[in-house]
This record gives sequence, structure tokens and C-alpha cells, in this order.
Amino acid sequence: MLRIRHFKQILITSLGVAILLANALVHAETETPERIEWKKAPIRLVLTVGEEQWIEFPAAVKVGVPATVQPVLRTQSVNGTVYLLAHAPFDANRLMVRELDSGRIYLFDVKASEGGEEGGASHPIQITVADARRPDKDGAVAGTGTARAPLSYIQLTRFAAQQLYAPARLVKDRPGIVRVPVTRDPVNLLHGGTVEATPLVAWRANGFYVTAVKLTNRTKQPQTLDPRDLRGIWLTATFQHHRLLPKGDDADTTAVYLISARPFEVSH
Repeated sequence: MLRIRHFKQILITSLGVAILLANALVHAETETPERIEWKKAPIRLVLTVGEEQWIEFPAAVKVGVPATVQPVLRTQSVNGTVYLLAHAPFDANRLMVRELDSGRIYLFDVKASEGGEEGGASHPIQITVADARRPDKDGAVAGTGTARAPLSYIQLTRFAAQQLYAPARLVKDRPGIVRVPVTRDPVNLLHGGTVEATPLVAWRANGFYVTAVKLTNRTKQPQTLDPRDLRGIWLTATFQHHRLLPKGDDADTTAVYLISARPFEVSH
């Protein structure tokens, strides 16, 4: 009789372990990301109200949300993963997701419904790009451990200078550096008012901004440029030339390359 009881206890314990393992396997299966290849066609996504949806991208991104759904849709973007949480049902709206470094745009037609109404996604989604593993111009492979290291301040400054001064045949785009808009109105960039500053062009890379600004002497006296005279918050400032000849001379103009953590308009 004791043997039978002992056997029953072992059987019950074994069944309990088996059920726990089965539940774990089912949970693991539901957490396996669904891979969706980006082919330039908007991706349809149905959210379940109250359930957070994860979407993984090949790189860090920023999400553009229509004003009509901002009150009912929470969006967070962290290190290439976007978290969406609908607080109430809403009809299809288009979300634009932009990669910060490459500028690539992803489109999503997103709607939200109550649980079970339209089979809203609950498992993570992983967005892939067909050419993400093709060798780039420097021979590195994007999306792998051999990807290019972040660009340094010196490389960003050199790139900006080449764009302005190098012969056209030598000017080339560089992966990871994206041109961004900048207002080309004169700004009060240097103390003293003797040098006019006009933004020319700006780029973004690795979360930083590099802006090329034209500097022109307004006076009949030569001017020596000093980074300590610059207004604004800059990580680095590099002058193409440190001395300006009097106004009207061929050498009365130069450029300064400014690297900042925020766009030029809010840094100067």
C-alpha cells in the first residue's frame, strides 16, 4: 500500500512538472518575434487595447504619431525597439517611423480594437531589411558584429569640410551621415558683431549634428577668430582659417564647423 501511495505521489509530481514545462514552452513560442521584411509597402498592424506591442528595428528610430491618436496611443522608442500601447480603440492611422542615422522611413497602418475582436498582435515583431547585410562602401557588413564604429568628431568635421571645399568629383556621401535642414539666415554667432555668420549646410550622424557656417568679416580690419567668442553650446568648433582679412579682400570669408548634441537652431 505504501508503494502504491509513493508511486501516485511520483506520478502527480511528474505530471505537474510536465504541465509547467508545457506552459513554459507555449510562453516561449508566443514570445518568438515575427519577422516582417520591409518592402516599402505600409505594414498593417492591429493593436489590442491594454496590451503593449513591441516592434524591433535594425537601428534607433523616431516615431511620428498623428495628432488624432496621440491621446489614446502611447509610443516609446528605446535603442531600436518601439513600444506601442493603445488605451482605447481607434480606426487605422498611419505612423511614420524614421531611422535616426540612415533616414530610412517605415510606414505602419495601425488600428486598435478590444481584445479578441480582430486578432490584435501580442507577440514581438522584428522588422528586417533585405539589403541590411550587403557590404557597404567600406567593406563592412551592416547589421552584423563587423559594422562600422561610430564616427568621431574629427571624422564628422573632415566630412563637412570636404563637402564644402573638395572638388566635386571627390565629394561623396558617407553611410551613416544624413543631411538635415538648416535655416540659412544670418545669426549672431560671435560676440562683438564684427563677423557675420550664415549657416550653409548641416548633417546628422550618431545622434550628433555638424553644421558648416560661413563667416565673413564686416570691418576694414583683419579679424582673428577665437572659439571662445562663439555663442551657443558646442561640443567642438573648428575654423577652416583662423584669420580673416579686411572686408572686400578675397580672404575675408571662411567657415567654421560646429558639432552639437542638438540641431543648430536650438544650440546657438
